[in-house]
Amino acid sequence: MLKVGVLGAGHLGKIHLRLLNQSEEYELKGFHDPDEIQAKNVQQEFGYTYFENINDLINSVDVVDIVTPTLSHYECAKKAMEKGKHIFIEKPITNTLEEAEELVALKTKYNVKGQVGHVERFNPAFLAVKSKIKNPMFIETHRLAEFNPRGTDVPVVLDLMIHDIDAILSVVPSHVKNINASGVSVISNSPDIANARLEFENGCVANLTSSRISLKNMRKSRFFQRDTYISVDFLDKKVEVVKMKDAPDQPGDFDMILQNAEGEKKQIYFENPEIEPNNAILDELETFAYAINNNTEPVVTLEQGTEALRVAHHIIASF
Repeated sequence: MLKVGVLGAGHLGKIHLRLLNQSEEYELKGFHDPDEIQAKNVQQEFGYTYFENINDLINSVDVVDIVTPTLSHYECAKKAMEKGKHIFIEKPITNTLEEAEELVALKTKYNVKGQVGHVERFNPAFLAVKSKIKNPMFIETHRLAEFNPRGTDVPVVLDLMIHDIDAILSVVPSHVKNINASGVSVISNSPDIANARLEFENGCVANLTSSRISLKNMRKSRFFQRDTYISVDFLDKKVEVVKMKDAPDQPGDFDMILQNAEGEKKQIYFENPEIEPNNAILDELETFAYAINNNTEPVVTLEQGTEALRVAHHIIASF
C-alpha cells in the first residue's frame, strides 16, 4: 500500500481523507492544515493524525494529496516533489500558467508522477460514452451552480468552466486556434457568469457557459458529430445517444426515417449505454495509485491539467 498524506482539511479535503482512509490502495498517514483550530477539530471528530509541520507529513508518505486553496497549490506541490513524492493535486493545477509549467518540469527532474483532480473525467455518465465521442464538430456545455461563497476567490472559469474545458480537450483531437469570451461579475469581484467559444484547428467549435449564481444546478454537455448526437448529464448521471444510419429499403412500421434535401434517407436509432455507478473521487485517487504501482501514465496528467489552465487563462484574458 502507498503511504499518503493530505494537505488541506476543508470541505473537499475531508472527503479525500475519508475515501483514502477507506481505500485498499493507500495507507492514510494523516493530514496537515495551516488552520490549527480547524485541523484539531477534524482530528478530534474523525481521528485522523494531524501533522502540525507540513514537512513532517511529506517526509512520512509516498504520495501527497493536495486539496488546499488554489493559491497554495504550487508551493505545496513543489515541497513534495523536491522530496521525491508523487502528487495528486486538485484542479485547477495552479494559480498561474508559469507555476503549472514549472511543476511539469519538476515532475521530470525528480522522476515522480502527478495527477490533476479533474473529477468529471471519472463521472460514470462521461465514462459510459467517451469511447463513442469521435471527432465531434460542435460541442455545447452548460455548467450552472447556485451561489456558494466557497470558490469565489477565483473567476467562475477556474471554479466551474475548467471542468468542461478539460473534458472537451480530452475528446477533441485538435489544438485550440481561437477563443472568444465574455464574463460578468454580479456578486463577486471576479466574473460569476462566463461564456466562451473555442475554435479548434480541425474545425470543431465548442460553446461553453458557466454560472455560479443560477437558481438551479445544471451540468450538461452535448456533442455533435457525423451521424451522432450525444448528451451527457454530469449531475444526474444520464446519457442520450442518438445515431443515424442509411435507411433500409423496406423500413419497418416503427422505424424513424429522415430524408434530407438531396433525397438521402436516414434511419434514427437510439443507444442506451450502461452506466456503472461509481465514486468518481475514489476512482481518480485509486487510478493514480495504479499509475504509480505500474509505472503507467496517470489518467489526467500534469501536462493535461496545464493545458486546461492555459485555455482557461486565455478565456479570462478575452473578457
